[in-house]
Amino acid sequence: MRLSVLDQSTVITGRSADQSIRESLALAKHCEALGYHRYWVAEHHNSASIAGSAPEILISAIAATTSRIRVGSAGVMLPHYSSLKVAEQFRVLEAIAPGRIDLGLGRAPGSDGLTAHALNPNAAVASDHFPAATRDLIAWVKGEKLVEKHPFRDVIAMPSGPTNPQIWILGSSDFGAQVAAHFGLPYCFAHFITDGAGCAEAIETYRTLFKPSPDLAEPHAAICAWALAADTQAEAEHLFSSRALARLWRDKGIFSPLPSTDEAQAYPYTPADLTRLDRIRERAIYGTPATVAERLQHLAQSLNLDEIALLSTCHNPQARRHSYTLMAREFALDGIARAA
Repeated sequence: MRLSVLDQSTVITGRSADQSIRESLALAKHCEALGYHRYWVAEHHNSASIAGSAPEILISAIAATTSRIRVGSAGVMLPHYSSLKVAEQFRVLEAIAPGRIDLGLGRAPGSDGLTAHALNPNAAVASDHFPAATRDLIAWVKGEKLVEKHPFRDVIAMPSGPTNPQIWILGSSDFGAQVAAHFGLPYCFAHFITDGAGCAEAIETYRTLFKPSPDLAEPHAAICAWALAADTQAEAEHLFSSRALARLWRDKGIFSPLPSTDEAQAYPYTPADLTRLDRIRERAIYGTPATVAERLQHLAQSLNLDEIALLSTCHNPQARRHSYTLMAREFALDGIARAA
């Protein structure tokens, strides 16, 4: 099973949002050295909690400062954009880092309704046409003609080249799984959003309906899961407290910078909050490296996964880097083996 990384460029309380972008650049180089397979960055808009609003730009910076790790989007929210423009952006990225670029596509807005309308006044209509937009994007990315009688059939996405970005479909429901299966694309379920709800059903739908394509003969199923490892269970519990409060806020519709552990411990939780926190802890994946690895391996086996991308948001950037180091050691990634 491959191990990869998802980074949302989380905004941290007490630090400006631009620092989160620079921390993403540093973390990408760290994870490449550890041997992670790919490094994905997210797209969110008008959010006080996530700084990653332009994955195509961040991908370019990461690709230019790394040499081995695959770099991509998780994902580009296609209803906001023209399929041609996205294809051109990622063909340029492919020219910067040939054979290392992933184009993950999503249908969700990654924002509130007003912001989605500001990005594209026709976003609601575009969302309904996501499969057709994906079809066109695949052709443009691969340098192929669009379907017969398409008004833009003779338009070519530039620059051309010998390699193409790998297109993924991302989602948290059966819809994305069906689109990925129909086009013969790899599929990744957003386990960290749903805490696993609907994951098994979506993965099964994808595998059952999968149609082989010229680029993928067999289904390739992955999940993005939140997980955090520390040297001791007590330290993991301490670090997790800020994530737990942020998740509690998210469930209430509050999207604020990730609080510190001190803020989390001092927060005036209500009895209802404490009950909700118990449920959040039960589903969360955190602890010692062995504990986290066991949970991830169980997920991989039960879902028949080919890959897991780890999202390890943490208020302390050093603790986040250390978590990725611990998991690389636990899974004996190539970078750790070379370093040894």
